[in-house]
Amino acid sequence: MEIESKKKVYLTPNYNAGSGRFSGDLTPTGATIDASGGWWDAGDYLKFVQTSSYTVALMAIGARDFPNQMGPGSSTANFTAETRFGFDWLQAMWDDGSKTFYYQVGIGNGNSQTVSDHDIWRLPQADDTYNGCTSQYRYICHRPVFINTAGGAGAQISPNLAGRMAAALAVCYHTYRSSDPTYANQCLLSAEHIFDLANTAPSGNLLTAIPFSFYPETEWRDDLELGATELYFALQGAGSLPMGLPHSDSSFYLQKAAHWANAYITGPNDAADTLNLYDVSGLAHFELYRALGLAGNPAGLGTTQAALLADLKKQLDKAVAQGNTDPFGFGFPWNTYDTTSHGGGLSVMAAEYTYLSGMNTYTDNANRWFGNILGANAWGTSLIVGDGTTFPHCMQHQVANLAGSLNGSPPVLSGAAVEGPNSIAAKGHPFRHDRLPHGWRGRLRTIQRQGCVQGFRPVLLDCGAGD
Repeated sequence: MEIESKKKVYLTPNYNAGSGRFSGDLTPTGATIDASGGWWDAGDYLKFVQTSSYTVALMAIGARDFPNQMGPGSSTANFTAETRFGFDWLQAMWDDGSKTFYYQVGIGNGNSQTVSDHDIWRLPQADDTYNGCTSQYRYICHRPVFINTAGGAGAQISPNLAGRMAAALAVCYHTYRSSDPTYANQCLLSAEHIFDLANTAPSGNLLTAIPFSFYPETEWRDDLELGATELYFALQGAGSLPMGLPHSDSSFYLQKAAHWANAYITGPNDAADTLNLYDVSGLAHFELYRALGLAGNPAGLGTTQAALLADLKKQLDKAVAQGNTDPFGFGFPWNTYDTTSHGGGLSVMAAEYTYLSGMNTYTDNANRWFGNILGANAWGTSLIVGDGTTFPHCMQHQVANLAGSLNGSPPVLSGAAVEGPNSIAAKGHPFRHDRLPHGWRGRLRTIQRQGCVQGFRPVLLDCGAGD
């Protein structure tokens, strides 16, 4: 974690779509920003708006809607401070004065001249002076920040990122409008400005991460639906609004949310996925259903409560059909990707359907899907670290492997979601031996002797780290 808070900003380089490695050197813009704070990604020390905005939005909505379980009413699981930590970093990645957006800190794949985050195995504090910060290690000691690929001040923003950023910052306003109105007002101004800059006719790959293969999201209408819905909730019933707000009438965002919901339902990816990082329609539909009810179900909008509920049911019915082909009844294929996230998302969607419809149509399935990720699977292991007696001891996570236990006893990375099996076999060493500090080579031999579970990967983790 770099002591220096000011980071140089760079243009996104050309990179090989297969290997993810870039050609030439990075091109600086001449600007620097403070990109400290935020969370690391899964098992490395990179930071992405793509994943963080999704995490912050869901965590903040949970704390808002379940204050006794996730908010101030809980003495053991109050996420209020944690969401503020996330809000702060999202704001740092957006310069509201110049309307400039940044999307990533650090590089996962470098090139033949520069070492990248994924090339070495170390604890984060080693980065400050890694190998003397010679030219080969310059992007380890001084991690780059990447500016919006569409440009700088006032440039359009990829709609997936615009939607989920707007959603997170709209909930930020709702959370702090009484306790910290200055902070809340900046969140709301940023949310509306970002939403207005969404590119609603994207072409090619969406902007997610560099390389795109790290997080290959293809759907974006659901993100705009969620962003507009949360902006509706932020404005609905609000008192004193900040000066210069582009849109102060909550009905503006209700219309936008309904439009994008219909665009998703009638679009090419309807019900192709379920609630997870790549598709937030399972939450967006639920939120918009409630927003329409709060507004009295006005006529003339792009969708209706009935259409939203039917689309939730369509997604859940596909999961039930998938479960009927599986010995353990799981609603998502085991050997693809993000098994745990999909299982949890499916269970949440089933609970949403019960809440909205009043029917327990999917309750048994929801319990089964939760059971699948908590041990009722072919491996007999919980996919949540520390939950149950049997769980993965040796994840694809540097801090857990180098500083934690390798036998399941404390300290472990409690709460980490291990994504389960996938269809891609990982083999070889995760680092070069000549780049491993001498004192850790014995630990490497222990890790190898333990026989870590291959192909199990952790998702976004809250490491509570600075930069």
